[in-house]
Amino acid sequence: MSNSNPSDGKREQPAPSAEPMIERLIFNNRLPLLIVFLVLTLFLGYNAAKIQPDASFERLIPLEHPYIVNMMEHRDDLQNLGNYVRIAVENEDGDIFEKEYMETLEKITDEVFYLNGVERSGLKSLWTSNVRWQEVTEEGFQGGTVIPDGYDGSKDSLEELRDNVLRSGEVGRLVADDFNSSIIYAPLMEKDPETGESLDYRELSQALEQKVRQKFEAQNGNVDIHIVGFAKLVGDLIEGIESIALFALITLVLTTIFLFWYSRCVAGTIVPVLASLVAVVWQLGILRLLGYGMDPYSVLVPFLVFAIGISHGVQVVNAMAIEASKGFDPLTSARLAFRALYIPGIVALVSDAFGFLTLLFIEIDVIRDLAVAAGIGVAVIIITNLVLHPVVMSYIGITKGGVKHVQNHDGKADRKWRLMSYFAHPGVAPVSLLIALVLVGASVYYKQDLKVGDLDKGAPELRPDSRYNMDNSFMVENYSTSSDVLVVMVETPQESCTNYDVLRSMDRLQWRLENTEGVQSTISLADVSKIVTRALNEGNWNWYEISRNQTIINASIRQAPSGLINTDCSLTPLMAYLDDHKAETLRRVTAEVEDFAEGNNDPDKHEFLLGAGNAGVEAATNEVISSAKNMMLVFVYAVVAFLCLLSFRSVRAVLCVILPLGLTSIIAEALMAQMGIGIKVATLPVIALGVGIGVDYGIYMFSKLETYLKEGYPLQEAYFETLRTTGKAVAFTGITLALGVFTWIFSPIKFQADMGVLLTFMFLWNMVGAIWLMPALARFLLRPEKIAAKKK
Repeated sequence: MSNSNPSDGKREQPAPSAEPMIERLIFNNRLPLLIVFLVLTLFLGYNAAKIQPDASFERLIPLEHPYIVNMMEHRDDLQNLGNYVRIAVENEDGDIFEKEYMETLEKITDEVFYLNGVERSGLKSLWTSNVRWQEVTEEGFQGGTVIPDGYDGSKDSLEELRDNVLRSGEVGRLVADDFNSSIIYAPLMEKDPETGESLDYRELSQALEQKVRQKFEAQNGNVDIHIVGFAKLVGDLIEGIESIALFALITLVLTTIFLFWYSRCVAGTIVPVLASLVAVVWQLGILRLLGYGMDPYSVLVPFLVFAIGISHGVQVVNAMAIEASKGFDPLTSARLAFRALYIPGIVALVSDAFGFLTLLFIEIDVIRDLAVAAGIGVAVIIITNLVLHPVVMSYIGITKGGVKHVQNHDGKADRKWRLMSYFAHPGVAPVSLLIALVLVGASVYYKQDLKVGDLDKGAPELRPDSRYNMDNSFMVENYSTSSDVLVVMVETPQESCTNYDVLRSMDRLQWRLENTEGVQSTISLADVSKIVTRALNEGNWNWYEISRNQTIINASIRQAPSGLINTDCSLTPLMAYLDDHKAETLRRVTAEVEDFAEGNNDPDKHEFLLGAGNAGVEAATNEVISSAKNMMLVFVYAVVAFLCLLSFRSVRAVLCVILPLGLTSIIAEALMAQMGIGIKVATLPVIALGVGIGVDYGIYMFSKLETYLKEGYPLQEAYFETLRTTGKAVAFTGITLALGVFTWIFSPIKFQADMGVLLTFMFLWNMVGAIWLMPALARFLLRPEKIAAKKK
């Protein structure tokens, strides 16, 4: 670099021989580049504006897991036991055997029948013809619909209705134990049979609110309506997502304020914010062009893209301010800043991207979508914040106020950086490593309680006091059959599902399950056979057994409900109603079924297959996450380590960058265990995100440290210079990233709040690790004299 001082007081541009080709390509074509950026931003912005909220039951489940493969193979025979809504209509001032209540229930049933997405053939209510009563009399079987013929709402017809309900076996299922409410059960279709389009959960949830809850609660002041089910849960999540716009605005305002406080430069504040917003627009536009929507999980990624963009923009502003304070003009300052940052910046962002893409190994589409969204976002940042940002700044430059702020801060900040440089001192470094080892030991101890899956009842994605969880509590408290159902599919050859051996094996499995902690009750075709056989023999309990006589069995299941047997008698489900869907409950119950299946499956007679129902889906998801967690961590760290090795060409350097990240991961898991946050679909990506983004600090810090070591500085002095030039930017980066996700803590969506807590901690602690632990590791791992010799 030339040290001559032109007459205008500005230093001349560095010799062209020192310029990398990519720098010449960018800065020699600034105007055409800006035009291209403008056109692309308008085009992608147009597409970004059209992106729609998207949610799908199938995208939230591991479609390649054996449980889900079994469920999807037999889904037509299971009446959509995995995807439904249950609507409880409560009479607040009486019971269900009132004329006005029954009229309201009939109207609600009709309304639900015509909602888009409802599989009408499977709809169940006291008013539907598939809800029947049956009894055995001296004259044989008698039965009919629960609503008696000629029902007119009179006292006599209501009494007959009461008798029919008691004889139907629906008390505790469709009718509450206290008779104050009844349920409308509506199975859902994943795709519209006419158009082939996926079910719009947002539209369905709004219809349930407006056309059912609000409409009929307003019409009948004594009625209170409670709605649960996957579709309603997703609808509530999408509504919560819409509040994210407020968080985005708060984040934008706070980030802008902090950035101005940091730079004292209007251009150094506005340009990185705009460049980061352009990155978000590009990301959303590309996602829309690729056919993606914004589901409740990937909708958080634009926050991260904005925060990552700001963090790298800060590095550019910091580097330009330093060069401008030396007297360089805006163009030269921008070129020098780009030259110093493009390699560590690209390495950091590529590490981010590959860290996110490791999530593709998890066989759950919604996590894979998140990986793609994050990967695209980071790839875009390489262009917008490492190219667009410095090019725009090359025209504007750092204002005099910004330059003066850097110059005035040098003396005052030097004392702070000098003190912090003692982290690399031979006497302090061992203490830092000892503290780190203590933290590792304590974290390993406290993270023993970390669980996979949900740890709370209800929907853990929402807060306990949310309307959905309050509705779910009502269902649990008033109905004997839980909303958490595990379905074991008993597969047989055609016309063989009612054979004695099949029913007897089902009965034995039911006995084992009903004596397993966490199982409330079970029901299967075996129960129907035993109940009817007893009824056919004057109610004698000695006959409450599965008969060895096939003729008697055939007679006993002739009137079996359609949901317990398919059309060709090749499949019959066994349903277990669980206390909850906590991870421990699911693991205990599925282990019992698998153990039974291993000893009793006979391909020629019957096979017991897991597992449908919402509990089966949850159990499969937990297994996938449990097996993927460690593999994902290995891939994340392997990719980040490999990229660092390519950049620094030293295993010792890689350890200096990676080990602080490892400490953060271990502490974060301990934090999750103590906060009662399980590893699940919502929180698993946090681990990869925290590592992928956290590596940025170490890469920027170490690349600058290595530069000074090559110039012959002793380690502590080199670290002091690193702090003077990069330390403030790294600290601000950590605060900016944390700020971008901190506002999530106040979200009505609990899983978003959990992610906010964890990411805020990981971003801040990764920054602390880079500033505090990395120099201590460098004291023991690096050989400064060898690094200096490399340059020579």
